[in-house]
Amino acid sequence: MDINELIANVKKKLKKKIIIENIKIEDKTFLHKKHANFQEGKFHIKIILESNELRSLNRIDSNKKIYNILSDELNKHIHSIQIIIR
Repeated sequence: MDINELIANVKKKLKKKIIIENIKIEDKTFLHKKHANFQEGKFHIKIILESNELRSLNRIDSNKKIYNILSDELNKHIHSIQIIIR
């Protein structure tokens, strides 16, 4: 899976399960290529979400919800994820 497919898939899955006013996903993989534990084919992404639904939850619960929705992608294609909820 390439990064564009991954981003499209992540957006689709999150929008299906969470009420989202706005979403932006950035590929931050290039910042980690020199790290010792870098894995080729696994991506580092930053997700910026505007969601009243997620804001109504505490930070741990909102992150858990996102991690549960993206569990397959996290196992196969995502090495790290940064989540910002506005």
